[in-house]
Amino acid sequence: MDFFLPSGDSSKGSEAGDLKWWHLSLIGVGCTIGTGFFLGSAIGIKITGPSIVFSFILAAIGTYIVYDLLAKMTAEDPQDGSFCYYANKAYGKWAGFSCGWNYWSSNILIMGSQLTALSILTRFWFPNVPLWIFAAGYAILSILVVITGNKGFDKVEDLFAIIKTAAIIMFIILAFAALSGVIKGDANHPGFPGSAGELFPEGWRGFWSSLIYAFYAYGGIEVIGLMATRLKKKEDAPKAGIIMLIVLAIIYVISLALAVYMAAHGAFHEKESPFVTALGEYNLDFFPHVFNAAIIIAGFSTMTASLFGVTALLVTLADDGDAPKVFSKKIKKWKDLPLPSLGLATAGLIASIVTALILPGKIYEYITTAAGILILFNWSFIIISALRILENKVFGKIMAFLGIGLILAAVSGTLLEKSIRFGFFVSLMFVAIIAVTAMIMQKKIWKNQQS
Repeated sequence: MDFFLPSGDSSKGSEAGDLKWWHLSLIGVGCTIGTGFFLGSAIGIKITGPSIVFSFILAAIGTYIVYDLLAKMTAEDPQDGSFCYYANKAYGKWAGFSCGWNYWSSNILIMGSQLTALSILTRFWFPNVPLWIFAAGYAILSILVVITGNKGFDKVEDLFAIIKTAAIIMFIILAFAALSGVIKGDANHPGFPGSAGELFPEGWRGFWSSLIYAFYAYGGIEVIGLMATRLKKKEDAPKAGIIMLIVLAIIYVISLALAVYMAAHGAFHEKESPFVTALGEYNLDFFPHVFNAAIIIAGFSTMTASLFGVTALLVTLADDGDAPKVFSKKIKKWKDLPLPSLGLATAGLIASIVTALILPGKIYEYITTAAGILILFNWSFIIISALRILENKVFGKIMAFLGIGLILAAVSGTLLEKSIRFGFFVSLMFVAIIAVTAMIMQKKIWKNQQS
């Protein structure tokens, strides 16, 4: 197994891995921090105001619940198919099929979202270059990283994780320096909200709608679930995820709290990172350039992780009979490269690029919202699978239902905000296609296999 994760049978799932828990945590940070936080959080702030901090705290709780259940299932029964295998085990073939293709679709949308954002951000330096040129360039680079296999992917994600985390810490240090007067500037900070109206300037409706962007910023635990079988000690999976989430929650909450403290609610918009906006009144000519580069690295990292994940998963789906067998074929001479699987992911990536370039304007919000909702559908599968597979005590069941409640709140909140509502219907379109296909497969193929 030199390239991607193999199919999810029990014998392979029990093989010894090569990752230590802290390394998996680092990869998790690298896979998670992307433009969803650096750029998408600006949409969340625009929708709800300073209360975005509470949105991220609630999302952290929901993410912890999901990962904790996934890690427990991995430790108890390590399988390369991860959450798709557990859905199949809990509810049957239709659940594993739907879970896998829902994840594939969500990550195709994520890649399109990231590519669109990367192209827009790069025009900060090259405003006259067409967007499609940047999009094509980043797509090619991402494919090259994935072709290098597990070791190349790990090294790149390690480096990017350090850079992205350092960028957030750099903002936190600069923000504290600005607030303490070390960095001079003519800024009038709104400060801490003094009333409920200032904390929730768009009301509870705005706060409700912002939850999807908070959850989206934590999206990435699925890749960690797929990679957890590569741990030397499978029982370390819960620890790896907890440390990862603690690090993410701390830097997310502190940085966002500083951003909304330093800039007024109306100053934030979706085309600029909230952290650049927060320091906009200070003479830091280097900061927009450095931070823009960090956001590009973050987006490229997340996009590459998504491409890696969907390519690996499609091989597993093909091996399990949930996708055409051609997608399980690999090129032995090139690190077992699953060329058909990578080819379909690339085709989906190109389709997302074309859609984003043909339909500018709100396309980033639409794709991001739809991708976030599809991710949460998968998280719901993880929770309900764990409720059937694991022996949960009363507290465990309460936490699981709390997680489902938070996910439902985030998904339903997208219907309340006109600017992102269309993304909800895009996600429903994908779900409908997958559901109809699963029904056809049940009647034509799986029923015959069972008999």
